[in-house]
Amino acid sequence: MTALPPGVPAAAANASSGSSTPPASGSSLTPGPSGATPASVDELLALLAGQRYLADTSLGTVLYLGLRLGKPILLEGEAGVGKTEVAKVLAAALGRRLIRLQCYEGLDVSSALYEWDFARQMLEIRLADAAGPVERAALATTLYSERFLLRRPLLDALTADPAGAPVLLIDELDRTDEPFEAFLLEILSDFQVSIPELGTVRAPAPPIVILTSNRTREIHDALKRRCLYHWIDYPDAARELAILAARAPDVPARLAAQIVAFVHKLRATDLFKLPGVAETLDWGQALVALGSVELDPATVNATLGVLLKYQDDLARITGPTAHAMVDAARGAG
Repeated sequence: MTALPPGVPAAAANASSGSSTPPASGSSLTPGPSGATPASVDELLALLAGQRYLADTSLGTVLYLGLRLGKPILLEGEAGVGKTEVAKVLAAALGRRLIRLQCYEGLDVSSALYEWDFARQMLEIRLADAAGPVERAALATTLYSERFLLRRPLLDALTADPAGAPVLLIDELDRTDEPFEAFLLEILSDFQVSIPELGTVRAPAPPIVILTSNRTREIHDALKRRCLYHWIDYPDAARELAILAARAPDVPARLAAQIVAFVHKLRATDLFKLPGVAETLDWGQALVALGSVELDPATVNATLGVLLKYQDDLARITGPTAHAMVDAARGAG
């Protein structure tokens, strides 16, 4: 059995790393007690461990403070280190609903907050016209009411929920532009939004907000000041081995050690895009599917596309370089 990294609670023995734990293919999360709130950092770490997410103390502390203080949490790090998974396992561990807003270039308020159901409104107008002046007068007072409102993720997160405040994941915020960041300031400061036709909508309890960024651009200081901040880095070898054992238990122990050693050598190489933990898990599952029990140069060269996503990186590693890395990894494993 792989030794756990220092500072990890014993309850996490069968969990994966909270600093870097993308989900394995086909994995599922087990809902925790509805509305449960941890009383300490250790209790939160244990709850996450129950979802196979082995969080280090620093991440656990930031998440705990976010829950206690009602502050949004901004997670930055390279792609594939498990930022999005934090929100997923936190929602499952606390028994809360997860609401996800996937950011992209050009994301606007109507897609993120609310829209009016114009098709339904037009249908109601035509029916009222056919029914006569009384119906038209009645419709005029309800045309912009809740029943015609299409709630998008941000407005949905401000709605009361019997299970407790939901977890709002604003994913890959760096893909949007600065005007959208400015729009978020009111929500992240006061957990309220203004709808001209209805007035101000306030959350009865602040949602648990997790924002993620791959740092393709800098997030504005005004937004950062409203958040607690944590950088999720690539895990060390011991932690990544624990992740692989938990998320891909079918990978033999010797092969797992060689996989981790090989991936860490790749990350020490000058590549355009270093493989994340998600790629480590995918590669482990791919090698098992091919019947591998240990690394060999031919199989590694044939499956490098699972780890590396750019042709220049593949050209740099394929061949003698990969062969040398395999020899080193087999020695380490």
